[in-house]
Amino acid sequence: MTYRELIDVSVEAIEILGSAAIIVGGLIAGARAIVGLARGADQIYTRLRRELGHAVLLGLEILVAADIILTVTVELTLQSLLGLGLLVLIRTFLSFSLETEIEGVPPWRRARLVRSGAPHEPGPADANGAAA
Repeated sequence: MTYRELIDVSVEAIEILGSAAIIVGGLIAGARAIVGLARGADQIYTRLRRELGHAVLLGLEILVAADIILTVTVELTLQSLLGLGLLVLIRTFLSFSLETEIEGVPPWRRARLVRSGAPHEPGPADANGAAA
């Protein structure tokens, strides 16, 4: 097996892992929502969104790692580097948006609130009284 083939197989395995994280996380979140509905629990929608968001965030992080490995180890050209930059930019924006949705505050506000000890406005993550 050549170096290129090894990298291609490794990157493909990482991409499968990233996709699996999203799929399995979504299935688990859906199953928990169904169980919650059957038990008459409150805030099912909020918990479902939070759990789905976490699954997507994890999957995106893994997929970005695969893109970085492929670009840096095999296809280090200006075009591939620009493509990687665009992919990372898009996935970073998605991750940032999802994290803000999950936590209820942007990351820079959350850090200030934690340092000051001030409670923040309850967002989707803690609408049911639990921190994410």
